[in-house]
Amino acid sequence: MKNGIDTKAKLLFAACLLVSTIVGTAWYFFSVSQYATYRVHTREPVSGLIADAPVEFHGVEVGKVKSVKLENAETVDILLSVDKTAPVSAATVATITSRGLATRGFTGYVFIALENVGADSGQLIRRPGDLYPTIPAAPSKVMTLDTAISQVNNNFQAITAMLTTLLDKETIASLKQSSESLQKITQAMAEDTKKLDAIVANTERASHRFEPLIESTHETVRATRETVSALQAQMLPETYRALADLDNLTNSLAAVTNRINADPSILIRGTAAPSPGPGEKR
Repeated sequence: MKNGIDTKAKLLFAACLLVSTIVGTAWYFFSVSQYATYRVHTREPVSGLIADAPVEFHGVEVGKVKSVKLENAETVDILLSVDKTAPVSAATVATITSRGLATRGFTGYVFIALENVGADSGQLIRRPGDLYPTIPAAPSKVMTLDTAISQVNNNFQAITAMLTTLLDKETIASLKQSSESLQKITQAMAEDTKKLDAIVANTERASHRFEPLIESTHETVRATRETVSALQAQMLPETYRALADLDNLTNSLAAVTNRINADPSILIRGTAAPSPGPGEKR
């Protein structure tokens, strides 16, 4: 009886295992059927790129990196598993890029970015002899921590070499002389500024001293104007009278001149009327 129960349990376990295997296999083949495999050959460094790294198309994740292996001394072979619904075409290129400063995927991470760069929208064809279609590789855009530090180090060394070349003994002596000359110019300008301040102060004091003189001058001018006005007020009536008398005298002289012209005998006999002649009545 016991053997029968054990046998049934073993058969049930085997059946469950078989069903699980069949379901898992079916799911695997179904999942695999939804993805296409592509190959990327690159001569760029792939530091930080590992299996299961994401594959993105215009920023949307469409697959995973299946494997990364060295094909030869200069080429790295990368296999991608990409959703068949992704618009991969003959215009698609693959770029190895990173987010953050990636060091083996710890600080940031490295992924494959797919994008279309041409007008050719035809299907990507597998070349004869290749197992999978090949997506062309674009220049890498990976910025890793070690390469960043190396770049900073190279830049620092370049700057140091440039400064060493520029700042030789003659240049340093010239800069020192220029600094001393600039200091002398600054001191001279400071002294000139003090002199200018003194001149301005003296001018201000002198202007205060000139204020009474200016006021006195104004008073003198005002008094002179008043005197001239008074003289004009006194002299104008007399002048007008003299001019009137002169006009009357001129008129009288004109009348006398006219009478003399009309009767010159006036100069001999005067202005009295002449005596009547014989036979004339008085």
